Amino acid sequence: MNKARRKMPVSERAKQFMPFAALKGFSEALLEKEKVIVPEKELSEDMYAELDRNYHRLEIGKRAEVVYYKEYEYLKVSGIVSRIDENARILQIVNTKIPLDDIIDISV
Repeated sequence: MNKARRKMPVSERAKQFMPFAALKGFSEALLEKEKVIVPEKELSEDMYAELDRNYHRLEIGKRAEVVYYKEYEYLKVSGIVSRIDENARILQIVNTKIPLDDIIDISV
């Protein structure tokens, strides 16, 4: 009456628990669509002078907070300054490398 069932191979068993996405890439497309494109601000002479003063107060090993422009958005990073490279025009806070030309605000 009750026939013996064959065991399902392990490789087939794993497939039944895999997530199913009917619209592959749809969630990534929605996230991309949610981004608001922000134009880059032009710094005034006063803002540029204050930025320059704060830049020259930076010291390796000291804490700083930097706001910079990257890929149509403004990002804020804070932490220990690990590198200031004027030749490569890069400021590094912990592991984040920031081009000097993209910085709009520095707090020391």
